[in-house]
Amino acid sequence: MVMIAWKNKHGLLSYLQSGSSAKKNNYLMLMKMELVFGALLLACLLSVAFSDLQGDALYALKVSLDVPASQLTDWNQNQVNPCTWSNVICDNDHVTSVTLSGMNCSGTLSPKIGVLKNLKTLTLKGNGINGEVPKEFGNLTSLSSLDLGNNRLIGEIPSSLGNLKNLQFLTLSQNNLTGGIPESLSGLQNLINILLDSNNLSGQIPEHLFRIPKYNFTGNHLNCGSIFHQRCESDSTASGSSNKPKIGIIIGIVGGVTILLLFGGLLFFVCKSRNKGYKREVFVDVAGEVDRRIAFGQLKRFSYRELQLSTENFSEKNILGQGGFGKVYKGVLQDGTKVAVKRLTDFESPGGDAAFQREVEMISVAVHRNLLRLIGFCTTPSERLLVYPFMPNLSVAYRLRERKPEEPVLIWATRKRVALGAARGLEYLHEHCNPKIIHRDVKAANVLLDEDFEAVVGDFGLAKLVDVRKTNVTTQVRGTMGHIAPEYLSTGKSSERTDVFGYGIMLLELVTGQRAIDFSRLEEEDDVLLLDHVKKLEREKRLDAIVDRNLTKNYNIQEVEMMIKVALLCTQSSPEERPLMSEVVRMLEGEGLAERWEEWQHVEVTRRQEYERLQRRFDWGEDSLYNHDAIELSGGR
Repeated sequence: MVMIAWKNKHGLLSYLQSGSSAKKNNYLMLMKMELVFGALLLACLLSVAFSDLQGDALYALKVSLDVPASQLTDWNQNQVNPCTWSNVICDNDHVTSVTLSGMNCSGTLSPKIGVLKNLKTLTLKGNGINGEVPKEFGNLTSLSSLDLGNNRLIGEIPSSLGNLKNLQFLTLSQNNLTGGIPESLSGLQNLINILLDSNNLSGQIPEHLFRIPKYNFTGNHLNCGSIFHQRCESDSTASGSSNKPKIGIIIGIVGGVTILLLFGGLLFFVCKSRNKGYKREVFVDVAGEVDRRIAFGQLKRFSYRELQLSTENFSEKNILGQGGFGKVYKGVLQDGTKVAVKRLTDFESPGGDAAFQREVEMISVAVHRNLLRLIGFCTTPSERLLVYPFMPNLSVAYRLRERKPEEPVLIWATRKRVALGAARGLEYLHEHCNPKIIHRDVKAANVLLDEDFEAVVGDFGLAKLVDVRKTNVTTQVRGTMGHIAPEYLSTGKSSERTDVFGYGIMLLELVTGQRAIDFSRLEEEDDVLLLDHVKKLEREKRLDAIVDRNLTKNYNIQEVEMMIKVALLCTQSSPEERPLMSEVVRMLEGEGLAERWEEWQHVEVTRRQEYERLQRRFDWGEDSLYNHDAIELSGGR
């Protein structure tokens, strides 16, 4: 090659020296064109190679996460450029955002994601992701937001996250992470929000993290709380004097990032809408069958024919249950996926149609591992249907009272896990959704069990979105007798404390295995209401008589006592005295129960004494009317 080039060089010189100026100009022009073409070719090759690297990393993430077959169907391994894939946002062919929330993934995180040097936002919350957080996440040096909350991650927080100097939002809450908080996180000067709550972390919290505007370390074993000088959770109402000089900078940074994300999202949806004809399901709806006004997030729109086939034309033999707005059917989709199809039978009434749209909006934004995830929906002029994952172990109520003889009993360890999982799901609805979500029918029948017997709170058909700026008075009371809070029944006012009451009754169902209202208890001269029955036995210190007989002594009596105490605190007659669901979670984890129980006992003793005093007065009145000897009146005049 060198010899040829050298010979060509000498030939070129002799050609140029002997030739005219026109020849020289033509040759120079040809040289320039070749250089430009070569540069363009090199740029294209580099771009293809880089896109291929990004695509390989993202596809490896999809495989590693074990994403369900119905999700991310356009992530094609053979497609070079991932910027056309769903849930991916790019800027100049660089992947800048990946959002895979609530997709029911069950695999692990791929270390190959570390090649995405331009990635700014990575959101994988609300899945069932296992395994550890790879140390390669520390290579994502452009990352400003990392959300891995509500998963099942284990192991320690990698110290390599301290390399993410642009990180502003870090969420690792509600996992099973262990070990300490890396000291390297103290070097993240741009961090304004860190949520590490509800893990198994222990040890010292780096001092710098207490100066971050918003932090949450609750539900761990760290050096914060009542016995330490530092709080485990930041006060959102007070910014702190040390943060005041930085408020303007923080607002500017957040505002700029928000505008960039919104602009990128807008471009993404515009491009996606042009190609949406190629990404629809193979089922085709007839004209006018689908209500195009309703479309939310990652929900799939099913055709009516598809759901009709999956449920064998809504056969009665496939009915799983019946709720306030219709029946629920078991179905099997064309790809073999089992689903539960909720068919609303009265949607034409004001409550039915509004309830459908409310439920679709609400469930599409409420993503948590202890909440029932909405897969999709179907709308026709005469039908409204919702599609959920099928829960193979049905409901807590079924397992407690309706199971078949060959099916196993819910062991005590599972009941404890169900109690905590349901509490976390309700806590998310009350305190992490905006506007907050009130369930209004919390009971054992509405707590479902997945394949691992994890609690999944379902049936939001009766739920109500309550904006904190609006009234909480409802026009009609919805719920199940025995689970409805007294103030809701008498006034129609519902709040988070309404759900807390229902949750307390559900705890008593878990402990006793009995129904909230059971008239058969009259035969033994016991109380019809489960709450009154348990209160009586608790006063008499007969805890063994409270516990479900199916457990056959296979339980810890101290843990039973703890759960009963939490249940009685949740079912106090005054809503103001009931704990918040976040407090319930902490009490079930062993924090703060003793103090609350002591206060409750003092109040309860005072009330009982007052009741007995009134009862004695009533008894005296009866004696004065019926038990006195007859008095002879004066004779006739």
